Amino acid sequence: MGSLSPIIMLILMAAIFYFLLIRPQQKRQKQIKEMHANMQKGDRIITIGGMHGTIDAIDENKIVIAVDDDNKLTFDRNSVREVVNED
Repeated sequence: MGSLSPIIMLILMAAIFYFLLIRPQQKRQKQIKEMHANMQKGDRIITIGGMHGTIDAIDENKIVIAVDDDNKLTFDRNSVREVVNED
């Protein structure tokens, strides 16, 4: 039993590491991927850099954000941190 103890401890540490660090990160990445796939014109968003705006146009890789009535900026689709539609 003495020689099995270190192996059991390593397996236990690997399981804890998986459930506390790896699995939650995978879930978060899946949520972000779904959010990016479900974005559509008119959604209010916040970019990674903190820019607030509304999606004016969207394609596979880029989005155009309307910041004011006459200011539009083009961003990479992956630069969106969150969609903040107030329902």
